[in-house]
Amino acid sequence: MNNPEVLIIDDELPICKLLVITLESSDYKTIVANSAKEGLIKAANHPPDIILLDLGLPDASGHDVLKQLREWYNKPIIILSVQSEESDIVLALDEGANDYLIKPFRTGELLARMRSALRNMYAENESNVFISNHMEVDLVARTVRVNGELVKLTATEYTLLALFVKNEGKVLTHQYLLREVWGPGYIQQSQYLRVFIAQLRKKIETDPNNPTIIVTESGVGYRLSGE
Repeated sequence: MNNPEVLIIDDELPICKLLVITLESSDYKTIVANSAKEGLIKAANHPPDIILLDLGLPDASGHDVLKQLREWYNKPIIILSVQSEESDIVLALDEGANDYLIKPFRTGELLARMRSALRNMYAENESNVFISNHMEVDLVARTVRVNGELVKLTATEYTLLALFVKNEGKVLTHQYLLREVWGPGYIQQSQYLRVFIAQLRKKIETDPNNPTIIVTESGVGYRLSGE
C-alpha cells in the first residue's frame, strides 16, 4: 500500500515531532493527537492504517484507549511507552496491542516493526503461503519446507508454528500461546511452551541456538520475524 496513514496518540511534543519527521521521510502520512479524547475522535472519524499509542496520556490511561479502540478497530496498534515492566508489556499485548516499544526507542526499529505489522495485515487476505528467509509454510496444504525440503512436524508443533505465521511480526505472550495451543487450563504451564519452542527451532532454524525466525522477547513471549 502506498503512503499508509499513521495516527500518533502521544502528549510529548518532542516525541511527536520526531515521529512526524521520521515517518513522513519514509512516505507515511501522519495525524497527531495529544490526548486520549482527541485520539479516539480522530481514529473514529478517519480510521488510519496503523496507530502509535502512548500509555501515559494526560486525560486517560492508554490501556483504556487501547481497549476502546479494540472494540472496533482491527488494524495494527503499536505501543510506545516509558513503562518498561514486564507486567505492563504483557498487559498491553493481551489487551490487543500488536507490538510494544520502550521509550527511548530506535527509529529504525520502529519502522521495521511497523512494516512487519502492516505487511501481516495486508497479507492475511492475499495468500495462504508464508515465505521468509529459508522457510515456506502453506497454511492450506499444512506443509512446511525449509531450504526447499519438506519438514515433518507434530500436530502440536504445526499448530504452534501456524499461530506464529498468522501473527507474523506480532509479539505473542506466553499466556496467549498456551491458551491458544493447549487450552485455558495450561496458561501457567510455561514449561510446555519452552519444550515445544525448542523442538520447533531444531526443525526450522539454521542455528537453533541463535534463532532468527522465532525470536524470544525476554520475559514476555515470542515473535515470528519476517525481516
